[in-house]
Amino acid sequence: MKTLLRLMLLCTIIVGCGTPSKSTSSSKLMNEVKTLDPVEYASTITSDELKEMLYRYASDEFEGRDTGENGQKLAVEYIKSQYKALGIKSPLGEDDYFQEVPLQRQSVAKAKIIINGSELSNFESHIVLRTSENLELQTKEIAYVGYGIDSENYSDYKGIDVKGKIVLAKSGEPKDGDGNYVTSGKNEETKWTNGRQSLSSKREAAIANGAIALIYMDDFLFSRYAPYYQRQAASGSKGRLSVKNNKDELLMLLVNEEFGKALHKDVLQKSEQTVVQTNLEISVENKTEDVNSENVLAYIEGSEKPEEIIVLSAHLDHIGYYNGEICNGADDDGSGTVALIEIAEAFKKAKNEGNGAKRSLLFLHVTGEEKGLLGSSYYTDVEPIFPLENTVADLNIDMIGRTDPKRIEGERNYIYLIGSDKLSTDLHNISEAVNSKYCNLDLDYKFNDENDPNRYYYRSDHYNFAKNNIPVIFYFNGTHDDYHRPTDTPDKIEYDLLENRTRLVFHTAWELANRDERIVVDKATE
Repeated sequence: MKTLLRLMLLCTIIVGCGTPSKSTSSSKLMNEVKTLDPVEYASTITSDELKEMLYRYASDEFEGRDTGENGQKLAVEYIKSQYKALGIKSPLGEDDYFQEVPLQRQSVAKAKIIINGSELSNFESHIVLRTSENLELQTKEIAYVGYGIDSENYSDYKGIDVKGKIVLAKSGEPKDGDGNYVTSGKNEETKWTNGRQSLSSKREAAIANGAIALIYMDDFLFSRYAPYYQRQAASGSKGRLSVKNNKDELLMLLVNEEFGKALHKDVLQKSEQTVVQTNLEISVENKTEDVNSENVLAYIEGSEKPEEIIVLSAHLDHIGYYNGEICNGADDDGSGTVALIEIAEAFKKAKNEGNGAKRSLLFLHVTGEEKGLLGSSYYTDVEPIFPLENTVADLNIDMIGRTDPKRIEGERNYIYLIGSDKLSTDLHNISEAVNSKYCNLDLDYKFNDENDPNRYYYRSDHYNFAKNNIPVIFYFNGTHDDYHRPTDTPDKIEYDLLENRTRLVFHTAWELANRDERIVVDKATE
């Protein structure tokens, strides 16, 4: 695809990644790789090719790549055509690069709820977060489970049978006498403590213990969500997308303290689990429609350890239209999409020349990230094409083509890394060593703190791997004024940075795929 002269010229003028530095401090970590020096293959990743692909992928032709819409269908066909042209096959079979992801669109559901003869109003005291299509429930008792936590070190479900019952839980996580959270023994917030992750963790706990419904009391989240849900209902919006679940969906209500007190007047003061006598009637009306979407999968089989998989991921979708204008999503995540294709080309060239990676590589382009990490959730939670226990790591690319305007002028050769040290010390050290030897970027861990208010660790597709104790790195340039706007266009991409960052991901994947020993997961979570 390129001439040798062009490669040699590019390697001399590009910012850095591809030419080894003189540092030897990381030689101990790097000496496990016995295959050919990867610089030759990294040099096939060029700003010219990235630019050519991105101008097409982030053009009006693809209509903003909204999940399930025509533009997204064109996008997956384009990605497939690139892999076919490179001679890279899919693990799904002959000419089948698409993993079907069945979704459903749910309009804002409303619930008629009567507690001890008094009816409570939608959006004023409760909203429906999840439900089956239509639902009728009546009961004279509910199970109050305090914080609704069920972990190895602490469980609100111990000593109470909630099977077949409606469960009431409140937000937060208690602390021990030393001021540490009870599930971890540390002062850092956990997945049970606050916010959206706490909500989903407590929902999963309710399901695991056999509850038929969860009433979750969180004044803060309710104050944020209720106005949005009310606006959506009034606007006649088509509703939100979710992965289609053929099993009965657990009813989940988000309620405020007023609702909680109507069920159990001492709910805010009471900490122990108990069965509460109350007359509760719930009637939910909900409308859904099926939506079909696709992940795109390409695969290069390993030469020595083919059963071990390195996943490289990026989301293929964007938000479609904003105020009637197409949002092309050049940075988000057109940059990650084309980076994956270029990395795949480099690995394919190595394989063609007899220097294929020892481990297998899966290039995973996921759908529905903008709708709630849906494509990656389907891959990890419903239909992993390769066993998760065989998945060594996920390197996830989401926005690597721009510069964070909040950074100091002149400090542009950087990348934010998120998650590299969360599960595997090996992965973090390898990432640092690879960068030192080949790329010399400023690896910025500004957003690596799980307590960062942006919560980026939970907001891109790597998280669905991380929650399964698969080590991850999330590569990210930060947001900018064009984020989720029609102005996120390919002419604003800084292609030298995109090239350099893409080469960093390639070198990291090369090391992971070729080292003698699989990286160790030494920080697994429960």
